[in-house]
Amino acid sequence: MCSHEKITGWAGSAPTTMRIVETELGHFLRTRRGRLQPEDVGLVSYGARRVPGLRREELAQLAGISMTYYTRLEQGHSQQASDEILLAIARALRLDEDETAHLRDLARPANHPTPRAQEPEPAREGARRLVGAMSGVAAIAMDRRSDVLAWNSTAHRLLAGHYDEHSPCSVDTRPNLTRMLFLDPHTRELYAQWELEAERSVASLRLVAGRHPDDRYLAELIGELSMKSPDFARLWSAHPVLNCSFGTKVFQHPVVGRLELGYEVVQFPDNSAHRLLMYTAEAGSPSAVALELLERGTADLKVS
Repeated sequence: MCSHEKITGWAGSAPTTMRIVETELGHFLRTRRGRLQPEDVGLVSYGARRVPGLRREELAQLAGISMTYYTRLEQGHSQQASDEILLAIARALRLDEDETAHLRDLARPANHPTPRAQEPEPAREGARRLVGAMSGVAAIAMDRRSDVLAWNSTAHRLLAGHYDEHSPCSVDTRPNLTRMLFLDPHTRELYAQWELEAERSVASLRLVAGRHPDDRYLAELIGELSMKSPDFARLWSAHPVLNCSFGTKVFQHPVVGRLELGYEVVQFPDNSAHRLLMYTAEAGSPSAVALELLERGTADLKVS
Protein backbone atom coordinates (compact mmCIF):
# COMPACT_ATOMS: atom_id res chain seq x y z
CA MET A 1 0.00 0.00 0.00
CA CYS A 2 1.08 3.58 -0.59
CA SER A 3 0.99 5.35 2.74
CA HIS A 4 0.66 9.09 3.25
CA GLU A 5 4.21 9.26 4.59
CA LYS A 6 6.88 11.01 2.54
CA ILE A 7 8.67 8.57 0.26
CA THR A 8 12.24 8.73 0.74
CA GLY A 9 18.90 9.22 -12.56
CA TRP A 10 18.11 7.44 -15.14
CA ALA A 11 18.01 10.64 -17.18
CA GLY A 12 17.72 8.87 -20.48
CA SER A 13 18.56 5.72 -22.36
CA ALA A 14 22.12 4.36 -22.40
CA PRO A 15 24.10 2.66 -25.18
CA THR A 16 23.67 -0.83 -23.73
CA THR A 17 21.67 -2.66 -21.11
CA MET A 18 24.85 -3.34 -19.16
CA ARG A 19 25.55 0.39 -18.84
CA ILE A 20 22.02 1.01 -17.55
CA VAL A 21 22.35 -1.81 -15.01
CA GLU A 22 25.71 -0.49 -13.77
CA THR A 23 24.40 3.02 -13.30
CA GLU A 24 21.11 2.06 -11.72
CA LEU A 25 22.46 -0.57 -9.32
CA GLY A 26 25.32 1.62 -8.16
CA HIS A 27 23.07 4.65 -7.76
CA PHE A 28 20.49 2.69 -5.79
CA LEU A 29 23.04 1.24 -3.39
CA ARG A 30 24.75 4.60 -2.91
CA THR A 31 21.48 6.34 -2.09
CA ARG A 32 20.67 3.66 0.49
CA ARG A 33 24.14 3.81 2.04
CA GLY A 34 23.79 7.59 2.17
CA ARG A 35 20.69 7.53 4.35
CA LEU A 36 22.34 5.48 7.14
CA GLN A 37 24.87 6.82 9.64
CA PRO A 38 27.38 4.53 11.44
CA GLU A 39 25.67 5.13 14.78
CA ASP A 40 22.36 3.98 13.23
CA VAL A 41 23.79 0.50 12.80
CA GLY A 42 25.99 0.27 15.90
CA LEU A 43 29.30 1.26 14.31
CA VAL A 44 31.83 3.78 15.59
CA SER A 45 32.68 6.52 13.11
CA TYR A 46 36.34 7.35 12.55
CA GLY A 47 37.71 10.31 10.63
CA ALA A 48 36.06 12.95 8.50
CA ARG A 49 33.62 11.77 5.86
CA ARG A 50 33.61 13.33 2.42
CA VAL A 51 30.00 12.27 1.88
CA PRO A 52 27.29 11.35 4.40
CA GLY A 53 26.30 7.79 5.11
CA LEU A 54 28.01 4.44 5.39
CA ARG A 55 31.26 3.71 3.63
CA ARG A 56 31.50 0.70 1.37
CA GLU A 57 33.76 -1.14 3.81
CA GLU A 58 31.29 -0.53 6.65
CA LEU A 59 28.39 -1.93 4.66
CA ALA A 60 30.46 -4.93 3.59
CA GLN A 61 31.31 -5.56 7.24
CA LEU A 62 27.64 -5.40 8.25
CA ALA A 63 26.61 -7.72 5.43
CA GLY A 64 29.39 -10.20 6.16
CA ILE A 65 30.94 -10.04 2.68
CA SER A 66 34.32 -8.88 1.41
CA MET A 67 34.91 -5.25 0.52
CA THR A 68 36.19 -6.32 -2.91
CA TYR A 69 33.07 -8.31 -3.71
CA TYR A 70 30.72 -5.56 -2.57
CA THR A 71 32.60 -2.99 -4.64
CA ARG A 72 32.31 -5.19 -7.75
CA LEU A 73 28.61 -5.62 -7.10
CA GLU A 74 28.00 -1.89 -6.65
CA GLN A 75 29.90 -1.19 -9.86
CA GLY A 76 27.79 -3.70 -11.75
CA HIS A 77 30.62 -6.16 -12.42
CA SER A 78 28.89 -9.13 -10.77
CA GLN A 79 25.48 -10.39 -11.86
CA GLN A 80 25.66 -13.74 -10.07
CA ALA A 81 24.99 -12.63 -6.51
CA SER A 82 23.15 -15.26 -4.50
CA ASP A 83 19.91 -14.68 -2.64
CA GLU A 84 21.84 -14.98 0.62
CA ILE A 85 24.22 -12.17 -0.30
CA LEU A 86 21.49 -9.88 -1.58
CA LEU A 87 19.38 -10.49 1.51
CA ALA A 88 22.40 -9.79 3.73
CA ILE A 89 22.94 -6.47 1.95
CA ALA A 90 19.23 -5.68 2.18
CA ARG A 91 19.26 -6.32 5.93
CA ALA A 92 22.39 -4.21 6.39
CA LEU A 93 20.79 -1.34 4.46
CA ARG A 94 17.45 -1.86 6.23
CA LEU A 95 15.58 -2.15 2.95
CA ASP A 96 11.86 -2.76 2.94
CA GLU A 97 10.14 -5.44 0.83
CA ASP A 98 9.80 -3.28 -2.29
CA GLU A 99 13.38 -2.05 -2.08
CA THR A 100 14.67 -5.61 -1.63
CA ALA A 101 12.78 -6.74 -4.73
CA HIS A 102 14.23 -3.77 -6.62
CA LEU A 103 17.74 -4.71 -5.49
CA ARG A 104 17.23 -8.21 -6.94
CA ASP A 105 15.96 -6.77 -10.22
CA LEU A 106 18.98 -4.51 -10.62
CA ALA A 107 21.56 -7.04 -9.43
CA ARG A 108 20.25 -9.90 -11.60
CA PRO A 109 18.67 -8.45 -14.74
CA ALA A 110 18.78 -11.84 -16.46
CA ASN A 111 15.87 -12.89 -14.24
CA HIS A 112 13.70 -10.36 -16.08
CA PRO A 113 14.23 -11.03 -19.79
CA THR A 114 13.00 -8.63 -22.42
CA PRO A 115 9.21 -8.98 -22.83
CA ARG A 116 7.83 -10.66 -25.92
CA ALA A 117 6.83 -7.30 -27.39
CA GLN A 118 8.25 -3.91 -26.47
CA GLU A 119 6.16 -1.94 -28.96
CA PRO A 120 3.15 -0.11 -27.51
CA GLU A 121 0.20 -2.49 -27.60
CA PRO A 122 -3.55 -1.85 -27.51
CA ALA A 123 -5.72 -3.30 -24.80
CA ARG A 124 -7.55 -6.51 -25.65
CA GLU A 125 -11.06 -5.98 -26.97
CA GLY A 126 -12.45 -7.82 -23.95
CA ALA A 127 -10.52 -5.55 -21.59
CA ARG A 128 -11.83 -2.44 -23.36
CA ARG A 129 -15.41 -3.71 -23.13
CA LEU A 130 -14.94 -4.48 -19.43
CA VAL A 131 -13.64 -0.97 -18.69
CA GLY A 132 -16.41 0.66 -20.71
CA ALA A 133 -19.12 -1.35 -18.97
CA MET A 134 -17.99 -0.61 -15.42
CA SER A 135 -20.31 1.70 -13.46
CA GLY A 136 -19.98 3.30 -10.04
CA VAL A 137 -16.20 3.47 -10.48
CA ALA A 138 -13.70 5.41 -12.55
CA ALA A 139 -11.82 2.71 -14.46
CA ILE A 140 -8.67 2.85 -16.61
CA ALA A 141 -6.77 0.18 -18.51
CA MET A 142 -3.08 1.07 -18.79
CA ASP A 143 0.19 -0.56 -19.72
CA ARG A 144 3.29 -0.84 -17.55
CA ARG A 145 4.44 2.62 -18.71
CA SER A 146 1.10 4.11 -17.54
CA ASP A 147 -0.09 4.82 -21.06
CA VAL A 148 -3.90 4.95 -21.00
CA LEU A 149 -5.24 2.16 -23.23
CA ALA A 150 -8.91 2.62 -22.36
CA TRP A 151 -11.07 4.47 -19.85
CA ASN A 152 -14.71 4.70 -19.02
CA SER A 153 -16.51 8.02 -19.23
CA THR A 154 -16.25 8.55 -15.47
CA ALA A 155 -12.46 8.19 -15.48
CA HIS A 156 -12.18 10.47 -18.50
CA ARG A 157 -14.23 13.18 -16.79
CA LEU A 158 -12.39 12.71 -13.50
CA LEU A 159 -8.82 12.81 -14.79
CA ALA A 160 -8.77 14.32 -18.24
CA GLY A 161 -11.86 16.23 -19.32
CA HIS A 162 -9.58 18.45 -21.41
CA TYR A 163 -8.49 15.43 -23.49
CA ASP A 164 -10.50 13.93 -26.32
CA GLU A 165 -12.42 10.96 -24.95
CA HIS A 166 -11.14 8.79 -27.82
CA SER A 167 -7.47 9.72 -27.38
CA PRO A 168 -6.51 6.30 -25.89
CA CYS A 169 -7.52 4.62 -29.17
CA SER A 170 -4.35 5.68 -31.00
CA VAL A 171 -0.70 5.23 -30.07
CA ASP A 172 -0.01 8.78 -31.25
CA THR A 173 -2.62 10.39 -28.97
CA ARG A 174 -2.63 8.12 -25.92
CA PRO A 175 -2.38 10.04 -22.64
CA ASN A 176 0.34 8.93 -20.25
CA LEU A 177 -0.59 9.37 -16.60
CA THR A 178 2.97 10.13 -15.47
CA ARG A 179 3.58 12.64 -18.26
CA MET A 180 0.27 14.32 -17.43
CA LEU A 181 1.17 14.51 -13.76
CA PHE A 182 4.43 16.37 -14.35
CA LEU A 183 3.85 18.29 -17.57
CA ASP A 184 0.11 19.06 -17.74
CA PRO A 185 -0.92 22.07 -15.61
CA HIS A 186 -4.56 20.90 -15.47
CA THR A 187 -3.47 17.57 -13.98
CA ARG A 188 -1.17 19.27 -11.49
CA GLU A 189 -4.10 21.34 -10.22
CA LEU A 190 -6.31 18.26 -10.04
CA TYR A 191 -4.37 16.58 -7.20
CA ALA A 192 -4.90 18.21 -3.82
CA GLN A 193 -1.73 16.44 -2.61
CA TRP A 194 0.36 16.80 -5.74
CA GLU A 195 3.78 16.28 -4.13
CA LEU A 196 2.65 13.02 -2.56
CA GLU A 197 1.18 11.85 -5.84
CA ALA A 198 4.39 12.79 -7.66
CA GLU A 199 6.50 10.80 -5.17
CA ARG A 200 4.25 7.78 -5.57
CA SER A 201 4.42 7.99 -9.34
CA VAL A 202 8.22 8.17 -9.47
CA ALA A 203 8.60 5.39 -6.89
CA SER A 204 6.35 3.10 -8.95
CA LEU A 205 8.17 3.99 -12.16
CA ARG A 206 11.49 3.05 -10.53
CA LEU A 207 10.21 -0.46 -9.89
CA VAL A 208 9.08 -0.83 -13.50
CA ALA A 209 12.37 0.52 -14.84
CA GLY A 210 14.32 -2.00 -12.74
CA ARG A 211 12.28 -4.87 -14.15
CA HIS A 212 12.46 -3.73 -17.78
CA PRO A 213 15.90 -2.18 -18.46
CA ASP A 214 15.56 -2.86 -22.21
CA ASP A 215 12.30 -0.95 -22.68
CA ARG A 216 13.36 1.94 -24.94
CA TYR A 217 9.93 3.59 -24.81
CA LEU A 218 10.15 3.65 -21.03
CA ALA A 219 13.68 5.06 -21.22
CA GLU A 220 12.47 7.76 -23.62
CA LEU A 221 9.66 8.71 -21.23
CA ILE A 222 12.08 8.97 -18.30
CA GLY A 223 14.50 11.01 -20.40
CA GLU A 224 11.75 13.38 -21.54
CA LEU A 225 10.47 13.96 -18.03
CA SER A 226 13.98 14.43 -16.65
CA MET A 227 14.64 17.13 -19.23
CA LYS A 228 11.30 18.93 -19.04
CA SER A 229 10.39 18.67 -15.35
CA PRO A 230 12.78 19.77 -12.58
CA ASP A 231 10.38 18.18 -10.07
CA PHE A 232 10.64 14.80 -11.80
CA ALA A 233 14.44 15.06 -12.03
CA ARG A 234 14.66 15.91 -8.31
CA LEU A 235 12.47 12.99 -7.26
CA TRP A 236 14.09 10.55 -9.70
CA SER A 237 17.58 11.31 -8.37
CA ALA A 238 16.49 10.25 -4.87
CA HIS A 239 15.76 6.76 -6.27
CA PRO A 240 12.48 6.13 -4.39
CA VAL A 241 10.99 2.65 -4.67
CA LEU A 242 7.43 1.74 -3.77
CA ASN A 243 4.77 -0.59 -5.15
CA CYS A 244 1.61 1.54 -5.18
CA SER A 245 -1.22 -0.92 -5.72
CA PHE A 246 -3.89 0.52 -3.43
CA GLY A 247 -4.52 3.52 -1.23
CA THR A 248 -6.33 6.87 -1.23
CA LYS A 249 -6.05 9.92 -3.45
CA VAL A 250 -7.55 13.38 -2.96
CA PHE A 251 -8.73 15.34 -5.99
CA GLN A 252 -9.84 18.94 -6.37
CA HIS A 253 -11.96 18.67 -9.50
CA PRO A 254 -12.72 21.92 -11.38
CA VAL A 255 -16.44 21.05 -11.70
CA VAL A 256 -17.54 18.74 -8.87
CA GLY A 257 -15.05 19.88 -6.23
CA ARG A 258 -13.17 17.76 -3.71
CA LEU A 259 -13.18 13.96 -3.95
CA GLU A 260 -11.43 11.50 -1.65
CA LEU A 261 -11.26 8.23 -3.55
CA GLY A 262 -9.81 4.84 -2.83
CA TYR A 263 -7.87 3.20 -5.63
CA GLU A 264 -6.91 -0.36 -6.51
CA VAL A 265 -4.53 -1.55 -9.23
CA VAL A 266 -4.80 -5.14 -10.50
CA GLN A 267 -3.09 -7.01 -13.31
CA PHE A 268 -5.09 -8.37 -16.22
CA PRO A 269 -4.92 -12.20 -16.32
CA ASP A 270 -2.68 -12.46 -19.38
CA ASN A 271 0.97 -11.84 -20.30
CA SER A 272 0.47 -8.24 -21.44
CA ALA A 273 1.53 -6.51 -18.18
CA HIS A 274 -1.56 -4.35 -18.63
CA ARG A 275 -3.24 -3.12 -15.47
CA LEU A 276 -6.67 -2.02 -14.36
CA LEU A 277 -6.83 1.11 -12.18
CA MET A 278 -10.12 1.71 -10.36
CA TYR A 279 -11.25 4.66 -8.23
CA THR A 280 -14.14 4.23 -5.80
CA ALA A 281 -15.84 6.36 -3.15
CA GLU A 282 -17.24 5.45 0.25
CA ALA A 283 -20.99 4.85 -0.04
CA GLY A 284 -23.08 7.84 0.99
CA SER A 285 -20.12 10.21 1.17
CA PRO A 286 -19.86 13.59 -0.61
CA SER A 287 -17.20 11.99 -2.79
CA ALA A 288 -19.70 9.33 -3.86
CA VAL A 289 -22.16 12.05 -4.87
CA ALA A 290 -19.45 13.83 -6.86
CA LEU A 291 -18.37 10.59 -8.56
CA GLU A 292 -22.00 9.90 -9.49
CA LEU A 293 -22.26 13.36 -11.07
CA LEU A 294 -19.18 12.59 -13.11
CA GLU A 295 -20.68 9.29 -14.21
CA ARG A 296 -23.95 10.93 -15.25
CA GLY A 297 -22.15 13.71 -17.07
CA THR A 298 -25.04 16.03 -16.35
CA ALA A 299 -22.77 19.05 -15.90
CA ASP A 300 -20.47 20.68 -18.40
CA LEU A 301 -17.29 18.79 -17.53
CA LYS A 302 -15.12 20.07 -20.35
CA VAL A 303 -12.05 21.87 -18.99
CA SER A 304 -10.99 24.76 -21.22
